[in-house]
Amino acid sequence: MALTPRRPRRRRPAPLIGSLALATGLGLAAAPASGWLGEGGRAHAATPAAAAATIVVAKDGSGDYTTVQAAVDAVPANNPSAVTISVKPGTYRETVKIPASKPHIRLVSSTSGRNDVTIVYNNASGTPKPGGGTYGTSGSATVAVEADDFQARNLRFVNDFDEAAGGITDKQAVALRTAGDRIVLDNIAAIGDQDTLLLDSASKDKTGRVYVNNAWIQGNVDFVFGRASAVINKSAIRLVKRYDGSSGGYVAAPSTAAGKKGFLFINSDVTGDVSSRSFYLGRPWHAGSDASLDPQAIVRNTDLSAAIKTTPWTDMSGFSWKDDRFAEYKNTGAGSGAASTDRPQLTDAQAADYEIADWLGGWQPSS
Repeated sequence: MALTPRRPRRRRPAPLIGSLALATGLGLAAAPASGWLGEGGRAHAATPAAAAATIVVAKDGSGDYTTVQAAVDAVPANNPSAVTISVKPGTYRETVKIPASKPHIRLVSSTSGRNDVTIVYNNASGTPKPGGGTYGTSGSATVAVEADDFQARNLRFVNDFDEAAGGITDKQAVALRTAGDRIVLDNIAAIGDQDTLLLDSASKDKTGRVYVNNAWIQGNVDFVFGRASAVINKSAIRLVKRYDGSSGGYVAAPSTAAGKKGFLFINSDVTGDVSSRSFYLGRPWHAGSDASLDPQAIVRNTDLSAAIKTTPWTDMSGFSWKDDRFAEYKNTGAGSGAASTDRPQLTDAQAADYEIADWLGGWQPSS
């Protein structure tokens, strides 16, 4: 069946900009290093900027700092231009926070390999804090990015909290959290179990646009979640079993504010070594039981393995997914299915307004 508004009392926003027509399909693979491939297949050069400062991080002491956080601390507040933090290969066991006062940071590996640099820690929501209390879900993040205009490339973000460990009930454990606008995550990996990748915004009334490209995102329960307006393009969504060996979970848990765009999964694949028909594509997260939210997840032009349930959306905490915005379009694979009341599909006309450029709203990610 075609997707139709299920709550006519809400006004749907018009597309932010025209649909994206790319020379190589719907992806951005043909983008030149100097800019972003936009409408009509034209190359748009990035706006010239002053030469970026570079800070080098190396565990062996051959750089400017031996930890990533120390490099972040060295960036001046309210820096007006790009600062590159180049991290040499190694495993960095630390938590990293990039505050809102430090925009324009480019956190990159010194190599082009996605697995050469790993930033990892093991806090969970229920992990006790040194000063009392617990971290909570957002506070559990290995890397937390609250600044605008942030880019991460060729890195692995990991939360290796052991869910089988006793004594901690709240097992949500975030590998990477973003809360800014105009965020680029290119050729990164986000690895965890429950609540791996939190794509958020600074507040409910603010837009947090995130462009994820060529990523590896791994987890089992609500492992892509939050209220950001996020594109997940050409990425591998990997389903993993729970700590007790069981299969079952949810890919996405959007918490989108009304009138804003949620998650757009496009040109990707969803698979993993889990049982057949054991995972949902998503469910609506009404954070704080906020009934004004209008969660949205669109999965299109994506290959779905048999791990996906034949009814891929489900309710959450008393909120029905059918009252929110969930749909598919031209998915393939054993986990795909025909339109039905339990499996809404966009029409071709509707899909024209659910392209990458519509989500990014005039922002063109650049190198």
